[in-house]
Amino acid sequence: MKTVIRSFFRTLRLVLGPVMLLKERLTQPAGAERAPAAQAEVDRQCQSLALYQFSTCPFCIKVRQEMRRLSLPIDKRDAQHNSAHRDELQQGSGATKVPCLKITEANGQTRWLQDSGAIVAYLRERFA
Repeated sequence: MKTVIRSFFRTLRLVLGPVMLLKERLTQPAGAERAPAAQAEVDRQCQSLALYQFSTCPFCIKVRQEMRRLSLPIDKRDAQHNSAHRDELQQGSGATKVPCLKITEANGQTRWLQDSGAIVAYLRERFA
């Protein structure tokens, strides 16, 4: 019975995944327009951020859409297919839950922010 249930959900993911990616691509928001100097500063600040995500996770899609809306070039790390990124996520945050934003502070300390709502709120507060 377990294998039947797993097979069902695996098939469901295989069918819905491409549909979700197509929807994300078709509904991309326009990026924020900034002066070149302001965008350069945002780009510099984004170098200390990394988003650990799965490509077809709806919560990850929500965060990526907000990143596009705010024109944020945050490094996206695939924790689903890249075992090194998955291990780093597990070691740093204590779980493989995505989306997860790795924030490296100026003093070198690292914070891990989980939950798509919290990540979107953080990005809006810092960059909007």
